[in-house]
Amino acid sequence: MNARLTLALLCAAALSGALAQTAPTTPAPTTVPTTPAPTVPAASPATATPATPSAVPVTRPPAANYVIVGNVYYEQGKFDQAYVAFRAAAELDPRSGAALLGLGRSQVKLRLYGPAIETLRQLVQADPQGISGYIALSQAYQQQYGGSGDRAAVSGNLAAALGVLQSAEGVVTAQGGDSRNLNLSKVLNERGNVYRLQGDAARAIDAFKQASTLNPDNSLILFNLGDMYFATGNLPQAISSLQQAVITDPRDPYNRAYYAKLLALSGNVTAAKPEAAQAARLAPTNAYAVGQYGVVSYLAKDATTARAQLTQAVTLDPLRYPEFYYYLGRLSLDGGDLRAARENLTKAAALDSTAPEYAYYLGVSYERSAGLIAPDNLKARENYERALKLNPGYRAAQDALGRLK
Repeated sequence: MNARLTLALLCAAALSGALAQTAPTTPAPTTVPTTPAPTVPAASPATATPATPSAVPVTRPPAANYVIVGNVYYEQGKFDQAYVAFRAAAELDPRSGAALLGLGRSQVKLRLYGPAIETLRQLVQADPQGISGYIALSQAYQQQYGGSGDRAAVSGNLAAALGVLQSAEGVVTAQGGDSRNLNLSKVLNERGNVYRLQGDAARAIDAFKQASTLNPDNSLILFNLGDMYFATGNLPQAISSLQQAVITDPRDPYNRAYYAKLLALSGNVTAAKPEAAQAARLAPTNAYAVGQYGVVSYLAKDATTARAQLTQAVTLDPLRYPEFYYYLGRLSLDGGDLRAARENLTKAAALDSTAPEYAYYLGVSYERSAGLIAPDNLKARENYERALKLNPGYRAAQDALGRLK
């Protein structure tokens, strides 16, 4: 049986099986969801009587059927299967916007950034009036930049992403109509994401504010705005923005979990803990919500709940959230378990090499001794120096280096 026949049979089976499953994954914050690809009812496959048992003629489903299957798999987080379905759709209909959009997005999820960019360029050429294609292409440039170990090699990506968004804004302006504000808010939100990657906080905040003005009921934009306020040290404004996000979409676990953490960081742990618990109840398999419940519990000095929630979070998603390893390390440091502290803080610092506090507390774990665990002042000094390199004004790291001289 050849590859195309096998794929057709798989698609036919998926149409009856995949559509019966309803467990989509929760999308991570930062990106305003674009309009999903339209689904077309599946055509009834033609029946055929096999000539011989070894030759089974099958009518291959049309491209629209593969798009349906691809959308289902994509929503379930099965990006490799989505990729296969969308690729089949694009082969059948190379100018299908739905197929190219799904294929490009799936390639991004699979970290096939180069092919994703090429696919989405084809989409923009095939459908120059489709805003979703521009947004997805901009995101692909951003993802390739963020996921690169050598950012110098992709240094032009952010400028390219902004150029794509400039083109998108021109299309939205020319189209006008009732969807203008919605589409323009998507463009501005994505522009804010690019400015964030460029380290231009002021322009990022301005872009997110403009997007929120045009689309005030979008909690994702409010999340992004609050996140940028927090990044610039404006905790009251960050709390206000996240509170509005929770009001706008009370069942979103990301909004509520982040809001809870900001409340805890402001010192209001009494209000923070029930919000964090509610976020974890809303999404018990969402690593972010579960982990932030652990962070809030740590800040509230509830070590038992903190350890349970943080451990569950890193089990659910071992690589995405270094912050949770950091707080597990802090818990172990507080309890005198240096072996666990060093292990967790090493993971945190490896997953995020830009956080000075991760390096600092890893240094603390090496400076201390407990039982059979001896201090390692050389590693302690290395991590204190790394923390100071990341933040030259880090007083605790300065004092620590003074102790080791």
